[in-house]
Amino acid sequence: MLQDFKAFIMRGNVMDLAVGVIIGAAFGKIVESMVRDVIMPVVGLALGKIDFANLFILLSEGKTPGPYPSLDSARKAGASVFAYGDFINALVNFLIIGFVVFLLVRAVQAVGLKKDAAPPKTPEDVLLLREIRDALKAR
Repeated sequence: MLQDFKAFIMRGNVMDLAVGVIIGAAFGKIVESMVRDVIMPVVGLALGKIDFANLFILLSEGKTPGPYPSLDSARKAGASVFAYGDFINALVNFLIIGFVVFLLVRAVQAVGLKKDAAPPKTPEDVLLLREIRDALKAR
């Protein structure tokens, strides 16, 4: 069983998948930081100095009564909140990652189509067999 597991892990597809997952996780962190630290502050400034990370609706107060100046303070107090600002950030993350994956798939497909565009060269033995066939038909 250990040998089967070793053979499974050492196959190329599993290793490729592992590398893809690791790179994907790192890319996700980069996009998350870009959205949180670059894009949303600019969007918030353009919309009147709105901090999307602190947009929430208080559903019920926590151990410490409100008002809560930030989402973090509300969560630390144990309050139940509807954090729609975090949802907006996650939605922007998803859209950016989805668009990048779309571009990546299109690029891979374009390379694949160009590679398949030229028909493979016909082997010599097939050409010889075709000549023999044509000669026999001509008789």
